[in-house]
Amino acid sequence: MSTSHSHDHAHGHEHPHEHGCGHDHDHGLGGHHHHGSGKVLVFSLCFTLAFAVVEVVGGWLSGSLALLSDAGHMFTDSSSLAIGAVAAWLSRRPASNAHSFGLQRAEVLGALINAVLMIGVVVAIAVSAVHRLFNPEPVMGGTVMIIAGIGLLVNIIIGAILLRGEQTMNVRGALLHVLGDLLGSVAALAAGFVIMATDWTPIDPILSLFVCLLISISAFPLLREVVRVLMEGVPKGVDATRVSQALAGVEGVRSVHDLHIWSLSSHQRALSAHVEIGRLADWEAILPRLQALLAERFSITHTTLQPEDQSTARACVNDLDCGIAT
Repeated sequence: MSTSHSHDHAHGHEHPHEHGCGHDHDHGLGGHHHHGSGKVLVFSLCFTLAFAVVEVVGGWLSGSLALLSDAGHMFTDSSSLAIGAVAAWLSRRPASNAHSFGLQRAEVLGALINAVLMIGVVVAIAVSAVHRLFNPEPVMGGTVMIIAGIGLLVNIIIGAILLRGEQTMNVRGALLHVLGDLLGSVAALAAGFVIMATDWTPIDPILSLFVCLLISISAFPLLREVVRVLMEGVPKGVDATRVSQALAGVEGVRSVHDLHIWSLSSHQRALSAHVEIGRLADWEAILPRLQALLAERFSITHTTLQPEDQSTARACVNDLDCGIAT
């Protein structure tokens, strides 16, 4: 996205864009909240990686696909948490000439990588499960139950830690992986119990497929939201028509056009628009009201608003340079 904050206007008015930046890059997504989420992600990473090694050994010794699948999922979790921690660090980087919004989109890219990795794990587990259904192998149910029970406890602890942190898109991606791990542990625990009780080994790959289905149901909505942000879509829950009508209803405003709304990251929304007013001299009084309305009603805190009087608005109809590039 390239957002121009200094457009050339052919209509001769010397009133530049007014920028309503009701945020501070040292706070919100770029500040201490991300710092806290970064620490949470690093702690969860170490915890998850350590137990993944335990599950690999246990799954190999017991012959359980459900346990090995959960171990593979936990290794993917480790990579997702590492990506999340790096993204949280990058998102705290200040704005620069090369990146005028800073690196807030790093958390979106991190969530995209996590979602794609998760889908890849689902495909790999599903293929192995189908193969195991046609080629059954012996499984040590007791060993599976012990390790799966410990894994369930580990995932509950990590999930609780992540839930207490800031719910950025990045942390949500990590939570998605932890949820998949938790379900994988439950499936492995159930598989171990059934195998011990009945010696019916097909339950192992069947429950692995069930976990794949549940993970996919959670992964695709996250992927869809990431794509919406990257494609400059209007943020979820924001109605552009309502925003336009609300702005036009502010005292002194005649109309609003060239309205664009997009997301910089999970919690940072941006807006640009041309605002027609009766007299340009009234702009200093009107601008704060517009900024307050956008922040309070729509949680839009980064705004670029161009004032126009009636003659300027008419000229813009046939002047392509009057549009705002997003």
